[in-house]
Amino acid sequence: MEQLKGRSAIVRDEEINRRKAANRSYLMRLNSDHLLFNYRLEAGRFAGRDIPHDAHGGWESPVCQLRGHFLGHWLSGAALHVDESGDPELKVKMDLVIDELAPCQKDNGGQWVGPIPEKYLHWIASGKSIWAPQYNLHKILMGLVDAYLYAGNEKALGIADSFADWFADWSGRFSREQFDDILDVETGGMLEVWADLLRITGKEKYKTLLERYYRSRLFQPLLEGKDPLTNMHANTTIPEVLGCARAYEVTGDKRWLDIVKSYWNCAVTERGDLATGGQTAGEVWLPKQKMKARLGDKNQEHCTVYNMNRLAEFLFRHSGDPAYAQYIEYNLYNGIMAQAYYQEYPLTGNKHDNPSTGLLTYFLPMKAGLRKDWSKETDSFFCCHGTMVQANAAWNRGLYYQDGGDGIYVCQYFDSELAADIGSDPVRIVQSQDRMSGSSMNSSITAGFQGINELTAIHENMPSYRKHDIVVHTSAPKEFAIHCRIPEWIMAEAKIYVNGSLQEKTAESGSFYSIRRTWEDGDQISVILPIGIRFIPLPDDGSIGAFRYGPEVLAGIGETERILHVEIEDAASEVELENEREWGSWRYFFKTVNQDPAIQMRRIRDIGYEPFQIYFKVKGRSSANHP
Repeated sequence: MEQLKGRSAIVRDEEINRRKAANRSYLMRLNSDHLLFNYRLEAGRFAGRDIPHDAHGGWESPVCQLRGHFLGHWLSGAALHVDESGDPELKVKMDLVIDELAPCQKDNGGQWVGPIPEKYLHWIASGKSIWAPQYNLHKILMGLVDAYLYAGNEKALGIADSFADWFADWSGRFSREQFDDILDVETGGMLEVWADLLRITGKEKYKTLLERYYRSRLFQPLLEGKDPLTNMHANTTIPEVLGCARAYEVTGDKRWLDIVKSYWNCAVTERGDLATGGQTAGEVWLPKQKMKARLGDKNQEHCTVYNMNRLAEFLFRHSGDPAYAQYIEYNLYNGIMAQAYYQEYPLTGNKHDNPSTGLLTYFLPMKAGLRKDWSKETDSFFCCHGTMVQANAAWNRGLYYQDGGDGIYVCQYFDSELAADIGSDPVRIVQSQDRMSGSSMNSSITAGFQGINELTAIHENMPSYRKHDIVVHTSAPKEFAIHCRIPEWIMAEAKIYVNGSLQEKTAESGSFYSIRRTWEDGDQISVILPIGIRFIPLPDDGSIGAFRYGPEVLAGIGETERILHVEIEDAASEVELENEREWGSWRYFFKTVNQDPAIQMRRIRDIGYEPFQIYFKVKGRSSANHP
């Protein structure tokens, strides 16, 4: 199955485009000299006596052992933007950065282009403690490869290929046992970049590097059905398994695929997940089906969300199983959206001194009463800073897929457009959500202009379902299939209409509903998804749970932990919508029904600087205080 991306898939969703624009603006705003500073410093191309006063700080500080890692992420993010839109301004900035990396490589002897000294890798080989140099160096290799793949920069490929010669020589000096020891020090996605370069160049050295970077100490226990992940640093292993996924696609060797499937089974299927979709605490994997003791200040590291979504995307392409697309949906709303590019969801009269925006929060706390800890633009640059700029440049990916040339899969429901070829014929698909607020019916367009339309009053309150319309545009009638994903979170059976006519049956959750017909220009599918609130218990304590409205986790606002006094079977009905309408739009404010005082609740992506609570203990009403 092929993912349709680049300029084939264009996002029209207002909120996603706000995030994309913020991401693009951030990439442009960062000073190129500061991005390059550690590379120039290592190559002897910086002659100053002092660090520039406005140089990047945090993990980009020249005294940090991970310095320079962010530039690789920056290149990848910029290349993804260019791939979708062409963005000439961002491409020029990216090309100029790469133009400066070339002389850095030359001054380092023609191979090394890293922002750290070569001796860091010699140190890990001798057992000296050093902070993940290969993880760091993978980022610039990844960025260079992405600049070639997605933005056509040939110079970037040449730099990466020459840099790989250094690793081919260095890694060949060790026995298998010695190099296995080296692989136990975080390598990031080195395996993935070797696979990418093998596919691009076909050079034998990359086959050799793939074998050398085969981490048998992790992969073999997975293949044997063991659990090497519990309490292991999560984002050390996810990029390694992404490397296996890429190696399978490049080589066709099934052993790589077997590792990926075994990893997913151990990391997700057997382990379970939080209501948000995440599975980590303190940067390590949670124990299988045991999460109660791990609801803390460092849940759901952003890097793990981004990288696990990438792994789910690979598995979907190779299986067509909608469960992987569902996993991605939960993590998009409650991870990628909840942890970056926050913008206040305002409530008039709610006066406060907090900023109205936030850039990035490394973790998403699950302990009651904690807050998101927002990073700064130029003084943080921890690992999730990098995956943030990649994730928010890739919103058009994973929406649509094509199977066998004549079938289109609609995997995520965001306003968007798709251009694809069915055989030799071009087809365009336009997806939009009818929010049933009147605005989509040419009524209540603004507060000052309202057309008279009898349909406006049909939905007196927020509808109990989501409606997504998919319009097909063809130059001539064309037979093919459209497969619409039916999410697992629906409250009743979904309904599918074609040109206003209900199809023969309703659709079950967690599946694809397939429609094969000869499509004519303007034909429309309407997908009706019943939505509501569910109580999602922890796997190891059914009396503790979180609330989801459709795919979105809700959070209560409050400084201290609240216990809900309600019968467990009635927990979902304890939360209801309030303040649901503003001019021509529905709004998403929630509150508890019977608690004293009531708990105000928001979608987790709408929480900014307030203290919040995701998981609630539920107790029955048996006490005297709660008759």
